[in-house]
Amino acid sequence: MLDTRVDGTITPVTADHLEEGLRVAEREGYAAYLIEMDTPGGLLQSTREIVQEFLAAEVPVVVYVTPSGARAASAGAYITMSAHVAAMAPGTHVGAGTPVTGQGDKASEKVINDSAAFAVSIAEQRDRSADFARDMVREGTSVSDSQAVRTDVVDLMAPSRGALLDEVDGRTVVVGGPGGEREVVLRTADARVETHDLGVFR
Repeated sequence: MLDTRVDGTITPVTADHLEEGLRVAEREGYAAYLIEMDTPGGLLQSTREIVQEFLAAEVPVVVYVTPSGARAASAGAYITMSAHVAAMAPGTHVGAGTPVTGQGDKASEKVINDSAAFAVSIAEQRDRSADFARDMVREGTSVSDSQAVRTDVVDLMAPSRGALLDEVDGRTVVVGGPGGEREVVLRTADARVETHDLGVFR
């Protein structure tokens, strides 16, 4: 399994890093691509690029909001929902996806409508809560880890990476883009974890 860490704002550098890691995971046949994340949000265009890559990924993508106290806010929420498996550590939260301008003001209604449609499309593709996806954009809704599991925003809570890998072992996910979908059974319980650090594969 290939593992990487995202801390801080989602930027073009973040997008390049995650997309590069995905290519490595696909090319080298890793069991899955795990992203451990704590982000307050970031640029919508970078987020769209990441989400498009994850939705068409040829290997299972697992996003884990961690450690306790972390968040997948705004851009992070879109990315979390786009994963094949979305998990959260206890004491984390996800949501607050209302887009803002570069000056921090609420974006125009046109941008909000577009962002809401984007969020809902992600939720529908991954069989997550479309109501939450819409509300996190329009109302700025954010939920805790337990609420997220209960309302079908994410798949599970896990207190550690090891517990997460044990819990998702044996799950079946569908990978690949339109026309190339196939089922993959996750084999993660005893998987060797290798780290993809920013710049390592450049």
